[in-house]
Amino acid sequence: MATVENTSVSTTTSEQVSQILPLELIEKCIGSKIWIAMKNDKEFVGTLLGFDTYVNIFLKDVTEYEYTPEGIKTIKLDNILLNGNHVCLLIPEGSGPKIN
Repeated sequence: MATVENTSVSTTTSEQVSQILPLELIEKCIGSKIWIAMKNDKEFVGTLLGFDTYVNIFLKDVTEYEYTPEGIKTIKLDNILLNGNHVCLLIPEGSGPKIN
């Protein structure tokens, strides 16, 4: 009969992975360009100025991309405040959708 050893994986301090919370990651993006996809047919690219614990996001120098049956419509905005309830995806340093 074969015996099975109970082995556990242990990590040393040099191998431990540091954990970062999602809001800490977003905080590191302040002042940088960010691409935000919303739950509706809109996406935004701009410079992240700030956010709150609800992930309401404030951007400057914004390009809004809206998907319509005619194609992608773009609008330039100075500033925008996005409702965190509608944010689907955040892409740091993203440049927005490809427009053909």
